[in-house]
Amino acid sequence: MLDIEDRRSESPYIARVWRSHSSGVERMTSVATTNWEFVVWTHRGLVHAGVRGPETAASVAEVPDDSESFGISFAHGTSMPHLPVSRLVDTQVDSPHATASGFVLRGEEWPMPSFENAEQFVARLAREGVLVRDPLVAGAVEGEIPRVGARSVQRRVAAATGLTQGAIRQIERARQAAILLGEGVTPLDVVHRLGYYDQPHLARSLARFVGRTATQLRRADGAEPLSLLYKTDT
Repeated sequence: MLDIEDRRSESPYIARVWRSHSSGVERMTSVATTNWEFVVWTHRGLVHAGVRGPETAASVAEVPDDSESFGISFAHGTSMPHLPVSRLVDTQVDSPHATASGFVLRGEEWPMPSFENAEQFVARLAREGVLVRDPLVAGAVEGEIPRVGARSVQRRVAAATGLTQGAIRQIERARQAAILLGEGVTPLDVVHRLGYYDQPHLARSLARFVGRTATQLRRADGAEPLSLLYKTDT
């Protein structure tokens, strides 16, 4: 079983805060995601921390039995100047040292955050210049019309997210399709609601980004549990 709890955040830097506990699960399907994350996981008394980048395709991830995890998923437009998101896409950078009380980031010691105090932790990172935020990127991803040229928007979105606007739209649409199918919406209705060309187009998108078929999602079955899926306002 993979038990996941998540919550939204009022911080403009944060998209979501989550935590999970695994029991009797060896693997999970990690669904493609457009957000990068700070993650902490504990297994057999050892604490690890790291930064995980956006994932451009579904993959199978190992899940240590009886492990605890916690993560801060950052909003589009939030980035770290010392570690560009473009270098994190489809990969993870672990902290060189982590304990229950702290970890190393940017060569400095930081107190270990928690599910409850994630906002305070992120606010401190922003004050110290570890995190920066480009509001234009957040608006562009949500569909707003920026007051700058299209090329400038493309450059800023790529710099802050590591992805193109087109890739972000494709991944987010597939995630929303998976949620709708899990709620019992028919594949044909999902095609119409989300603007897919046809059902084969939906099927290819699900296979690439979610790692499930429409039938598996509607029946909530599959070889492994899925990573966090949640509704957005987009």
